[in-house]
Amino acid sequence: MWIANYDRLPTRSRLAEWGLPISPDCAFCSRYQETRDHLLLSCEFSVDIWKAVFSRCSPPPAMFTEWSELLSWIRSPASSKSSLLRKLVAQTVIYHIWRQRNNLIHNQKSIPPPIVFQGIDRDVRNIISSRRHRKLFRSLMALWFSSCWFCY
Repeated sequence: MWIANYDRLPTRSRLAEWGLPISPDCAFCSRYQETRDHLLLSCEFSVDIWKAVFSRCSPPPAMFTEWSELLSWIRSPASSKSSLLRKLVAQTVIYHIWRQRNNLIHNQKSIPPPIVFQGIDRDVRNIISSRRHRKLFRSLMALWFSSCWFCY
């Protein structure tokens, strides 16, 4: 997460700036340059994933377009359990989007956003469940699992 936070991900636009002979266009949409903010926040692929996430936890007033907006949402004042859930979810979403981007570039395999969200949901459930003996994580279970519209 810190690599994304400090804008050090080797996105296609950064790789092109470094002199590599590649297109700087987004691997998902090919309409915009693949920057951190576009890839993780404003690309149609990412927006679909974030919308699914917001069906589970408190959505921001508007969809993110910049990294600072994501950080503001994560840090927004609320209960400690909501804040922890937002941090956990944001890290999991970023990991899965980056993983799918690499899968598309290196293996030419595309997975649709609803399937990527299922992986995110599974990982969040596993993280919460593995720490269920801790009081704070027990309350996270209620937050995430209560809005479950599909269960495994």
